Amino acid sequence: MGVQGCHVVLIKGRGRVHLAHLRLRDFRNYRFLDQDFPPGFQLILGDNAQGKTNILESVYLLTTLRSFRGVGGGQMIRHGQSGYFVGGRVVSEGEQELSLYWSPSTRQISVNREPVRTLNEFLGCLRAVVFCTEDLQLVKGAARIRRRFVDLILSQTDAAYLPLLQRYARTLRSRNALLKRVPADPLVLEGFSRELVQCGDQIMKARQRLLPKVSALARLAYRRISHDAEELQIRYEPNVKADFRLELNRSREREQRYRATVVGPHRDDVGLLLDDRGGAQYGSEGQKRSMAISLKMAQAEYLTGMVGVPPVLLIDDVMGELDVKRRSGLLPLLERSHQARGQVFMTCTEENWPRELGRRLHRWRVAEGGLSALA
Repeated sequence: MGVQGCHVVLIKGRGRVHLAHLRLRDFRNYRFLDQDFPPGFQLILGDNAQGKTNILESVYLLTTLRSFRGVGGGQMIRHGQSGYFVGGRVVSEGEQELSLYWSPSTRQISVNREPVRTLNEFLGCLRAVVFCTEDLQLVKGAARIRRRFVDLILSQTDAAYLPLLQRYARTLRSRNALLKRVPADPLVLEGFSRELVQCGDQIMKARQRLLPKVSALARLAYRRISHDAEELQIRYEPNVKADFRLELNRSREREQRYRATVVGPHRDDVGLLLDDRGGAQYGSEGQKRSMAISLKMAQAEYLTGMVGVPPVLLIDDVMGELDVKRRSGLLPLLERSHQARGQVFMTCTEENWPRELGRRLHRWRVAEGGLSALA
């Protein structure tokens, strides 16, 4: 299957950004899907293991080129097929057609039928925030998950950040490869070190500027969810404490021992505190879930403020896992998205869909890899 036959006709739209059409070929359990979506609230109903989450995953791919399930491209190909295709029509003040084809040997990404030169050309077309069970890893998981969360927000709002992050990653890989040689060429190592420090300083400054803003938004979100039970704080914890160049030089002995770069923003973390105590260590499961949802709510609010329109919200069976109090804390975000003419995709089973959202819904039924509209 080639990409050329899988493009979607464009239409014009104004005053909002939404996914107007989704096209899937051999993606997960969808052999074929062509579906228009209006703005507003899309409630996707169906039993478990029918393909509800796969719809949200495909939309998220069109916004980040990643799966929120943390899997590689090979796991998203329908069984027995050679590759998958995901395409979408994005309606805003402009008009953009996105397409992605992936196979083990090929990746083709295009905007308006033109191959992209840089990832930023694709990633800025549609922005989304996903709420899913995997979000708990933001609190309980490794530091790299929290770094990725911060880097995603910066990449969604600052066109210069992703190229900077890619440049740092390339330099880090080259420097680590050099450190594995015995002995490492000192002149080449110095060149990589200069580049690493130059990029790393900019990355740390960007993270340092962002975190207080996200922390303030997450604190307000947590108050709404927990009804002022505790105070949530988000704190930037840089690996470099003072001067990156100086600390890199001082780490040479450890670098020789581990054959890798042991200092830098690739080892940063984000501290999550409840009343000045570590949330991961001391929080209950309910508190951890509330913290994770608050982080995602903060991401959505920050994107709305920076870009001027709300991101598409992808909510994967989360409401059914929340008690009434925590559900009520999430509802204002959904209401603001509705008032701003945004778009929400929410998956539920028939038994656990939130009745509080009973008005102004577009309801869909998923069964065995098929999607149909409900009256």
